[in-house]
Amino acid sequence: MMSVTNLNVDQDGLSSTDTHDVFNQSLALENYNLYGSDVPLQEAVRANGTVDEGVLRAYGQMCGRADVINWGYEANESKPQLDTHDRFGHRVDLVRFHPAYHQLMDMALSAGIHSGPWQADAKHAHVKRAALSFMQSQIDAGHGCPLTMTFAAVPTLKLTPSVAEVWLPKVLKNAYQPDNIPYYEKRAVTIGMGMTEKQGGSDVQANTTSARPINGSGSGALYALNGHKWFLSAPMCDAFLMLAKTDGGLSCFLVPRWREDGQKNGLYLQRLKNKMGNVSNASSEVELRDAHGWMVGEEGRGVPAIIEMVALTRFDCMVGSSAGQRQAVVQAVHHARRRQAFGARLIDQPLMQNVLADLQLEAEGSLALTMRMARALDNADDPAEQLLMRLGTAVGKFWICKRTPGHAYEAMECLGGNGVIENCIMPRLYREAPINAIWEGSGNIQALDVLRAIGKTPAVLDQWFTELATSTGIFPDLDLAVSKLREAFDGLRDPVYQARQLVQQLALTMQASLLARYAPKAVAEAFVRSRLAGGQAIYGCLPDGLNIAAILDRVLPEQY
Repeated sequence: MMSVTNLNVDQDGLSSTDTHDVFNQSLALENYNLYGSDVPLQEAVRANGTVDEGVLRAYGQMCGRADVINWGYEANESKPQLDTHDRFGHRVDLVRFHPAYHQLMDMALSAGIHSGPWQADAKHAHVKRAALSFMQSQIDAGHGCPLTMTFAAVPTLKLTPSVAEVWLPKVLKNAYQPDNIPYYEKRAVTIGMGMTEKQGGSDVQANTTSARPINGSGSGALYALNGHKWFLSAPMCDAFLMLAKTDGGLSCFLVPRWREDGQKNGLYLQRLKNKMGNVSNASSEVELRDAHGWMVGEEGRGVPAIIEMVALTRFDCMVGSSAGQRQAVVQAVHHARRRQAFGARLIDQPLMQNVLADLQLEAEGSLALTMRMARALDNADDPAEQLLMRLGTAVGKFWICKRTPGHAYEAMECLGGNGVIENCIMPRLYREAPINAIWEGSGNIQALDVLRAIGKTPAVLDQWFTELATSTGIFPDLDLAVSKLREAFDGLRDPVYQARQLVQQLALTMQASLLARYAPKAVAEAFVRSRLAGGQAIYGCLPDGLNIAAILDRVLPEQY
């Protein structure tokens, strides 16, 4: 009879009897510095801003602690629970979380991940925040949802001074106060969003939720909202930005969980979404019954009121998906260094090297584009940078988020059967991978928005090519790809039909250009040759003649 030890199979397809290295030592990656161990992140930060790296290194050490990593597991193993009523039958609409979720929220908010760029005289703050968020997301992605919404709500709240005066000091407080009490009794608050409805989804103009004035009308006035929201994210936030229709059209409102008189507001949670990913975070369906809310921005200008917020949430989708790619490849390399098959470590076998290096290239391209957009956000007064960002957040959100599910799967496969076991992080990364691609506008929405931006402001495309021109002459294959992309735009016959193809090439050429300028030659050359000169159908098909060892050395120092 065959021994059980003969049945272990890795991605390389080789059965191995060397099981002692897996079962007799811990393979957990913990107690490591998420900044100090990440050379590409350090390079990306330095290329895009001047940031106190001591702060990033200290935060990276915290993120890599075994107990902090365990918070991510605990927050996902114990799903949020909804209590609609208390034991006496009173309506409470209370969501209960595992304590680990609150620890993660406290950690992030205390570090100012939600507030840094909005502080007075903050320089390179978006680059710093992106680096902090990039590390935080690798612990757990779910709690990043309320962090992002709280961060992104600031420009919208500023549209109405009377609202901003009350709420912004609490929003920008670097503290976490989850108490279920009225906002005016708190020193720190978080903000959620409720935009979409079941009949419309991304088509918010199809919304049916209505708002009628209570005292006065227009910006800053109090309204009563009636209707529903199909996705109310993070329902234990202290207030929510929502869209509702008035006589003047679709408008934006800030709707608190508690009314100004201390009574529970008319927000009635129907159920929590049973999601495949983003499990630690609660998402809900809600009915609004005379829910009080203040109009933010001008009446009938609800979409323009949230447009900057949308750009920021898209950017955070780029950060989160890049972080997911980073954590996936780190786990795969960490495993491959310790797993042996037929007398050799997986990391030393050529085919596995090809796969792992390809996964690392993907992660490096994603991070490069993300951090370049962070630099653009840091230069809000530079028209050229703003043109780049207008296109870049849609392009990056489309491409990086869409590439992440396949990346997560391939990294999982590197661990073989061990990769699908639930006490490993890989299943969580895999379930999380599609979320950012769908939220905040799915792929088609992003691709069409790129076309919309180019049609409305042709200068955004001109600026994209101006940026690409800064890498001219480094790699002929990159120059050729940029030339073909320009020709494609000049000869468009059916731009909507071709939108995805165009956005893909916008992303790949920009990633390659950034790596050509800021990454080591071994990385940039491999990216260009695999993504632009050849066709990459699946991971692990890198061409010959590349410095694979140099690429893999960047993933994780050997001591880990």
